[in-house]
Amino acid sequence: MSDGAISQDEIDALLSGVGLNGLGGSGSATANTVVLSDAETKVVTDFYNEILPKFGESLGSFINDSISFKLNEVKGVNREKMLKEIPEMTVAIMANYNSDISGDHFFIISPEFAQKLASLINKEENIELDDMSLSVVSEFFSQFTGVEITSLSEKPGLESLVSDAAEGTHCPKAMVRFPAGDFVCLEFSINVDGKDYTLWEILSSGISKKIASALGAPAGGTASDAAQQGQTADMAQAAGGMQQMPMQGMQQMPMQGMQQMPMQGMQQMPMQGMQQMPMQGMQQMGMNIPNVQPVQFPNLTMQQVSGEQGNISLIMDVYMEMSVELGRTRKLIKEILSMGEGTIIELDKLAGEPVDILVNHKPIAKGEVVVIDENFGVRVTEILSPGERIPNVN
Repeated sequence: MSDGAISQDEIDALLSGVGLNGLGGSGSATANTVVLSDAETKVVTDFYNEILPKFGESLGSFINDSISFKLNEVKGVNREKMLKEIPEMTVAIMANYNSDISGDHFFIISPEFAQKLASLINKEENIELDDMSLSVVSEFFSQFTGVEITSLSEKPGLESLVSDAAEGTHCPKAMVRFPAGDFVCLEFSINVDGKDYTLWEILSSGISKKIASALGAPAGGTASDAAQQGQTADMAQAAGGMQQMPMQGMQQMPMQGMQQMPMQGMQQMPMQGMQQMPMQGMQQMGMNIPNVQPVQFPNLTMQQVSGEQGNISLIMDVYMEMSVELGRTRKLIKEILSMGEGTIIELDKLAGEPVDILVNHKPIAKGEVVVIDENFGVRVTEILSPGERIPNVN
């Protein structure tokens, strides 16, 4: 950063909390993530493999072209893992469920795939990925979700399953709002017009487990929970073996030997010595003793949270373009070509209405125009909230 600039990859990594080596600080990006048990994963996989032909039939007629689907994998992931898989710029299509099993449900595709879909639907070549194209792509995924809901609503407990209208957003991957914690990703390969594309379908953990249950998966925790329960059962069995140690061996101890053992010495025999009895010697006595040790928890200390999150301080010296937008309008091509000197263009802003303040062409605030000496300026009157800024990211 000697010239005050960093690459786009580094900016995305810093903003998303992913280290520049591709891993998060905790290393969780490479850890196994288990959301569904093996049985739950199987029923979900079987269900989607069964309805794949319905996708091809319904969506192929929608784009007037042949289309084939293949389910590659149903897997548990988290935000860091998904950021490593998806492209730098993405098109995210939200279609959240809002019935009895409400929760996060959306799709992620590459901008290239989105442009291909929009071109096929609109029958235009080299189409621009604007709001109109995103609306067309969103309608495609409304059809996709409709096929899913039609098939899922036949299962007990999902009869009233519905979803919100699909809405697409073209944005950097770091801006995609993934579900909190671990969630489920269905990865599809889609062949359109002879070319393969990847589609990621994201389901929150609660939604995916309820769907798996409705599809007939046995109730229970994840595979990791089952393994932990198995270990607990083994420990309980070992403890039971200790309790069932026959007293007969002790009863057969010669009374004479016991009489010769001073009672005072027995009373003074420390329990600590019994605890320090070598494990090997106990095993030789027929006792199957697990190696159980007390858990050592670190002391809790209060830590002051810094106002700057992650590594944001590393990009504080990066320049960004700031501009002020007076207003906008839409004109036909013939109207634009007929413009000349003196033509007045009416904008969509009213006189005295706040102007938009943009950073890298993204709205962040509103203000009023002022004059400073001989230059125009703008006085900030309102900072847009994150909820207002994110929908404007295109």
